[in-house]
Amino acid sequence: MSRMAQVIVLARYEDEVMEPLTWPDEARTWQGCFVQIPMFVGGWHIEFERWNRRRGVLKDLESLPWNEPACVQVMLHDEDDDLFGLWMFRDGVLVEVGIPGTQRVHCASSPWEVDPGFLVRTGLGRGEDRHSPEDVQDPRLCW
Repeated sequence: MSRMAQVIVLARYEDEVMEPLTWPDEARTWQGCFVQIPMFVGGWHIEFERWNRRRGVLKDLESLPWNEPACVQVMLHDEDDDLFGLWMFRDGVLVEVGIPGTQRVHCASSPWEVDPGFLVRTGLGRGEDRHSPEDVQDPRLCW
């Protein structure tokens, strides 16, 4: 299934740490490689065309030997999101950081597709009312 998504990693002076993810590797669970953002210190990006080709990218980012993990910012944007979500390290794990004026909306999940929900700006009537109860949300991580 097609589902465009972008990932931006911001981490000053971590070129050597990110270097392994800038080369193709068939052993990874996700496809592609990060590209350094030109004229920018410590920024990389990647775009995914299908949801099943990005699973595991957060785990691979978590496993890197960061010099300053507290300064690493990962921005994720799925095609249904109003804006990029922000993920940062907490206790060695990348977790989504709440952004004021936004809400991640989870609808009932389907058994064949991992659903990350979607990030909306609140108060604009873009779907925050479609949030499903926690027991029907998809617990699987699509990133």
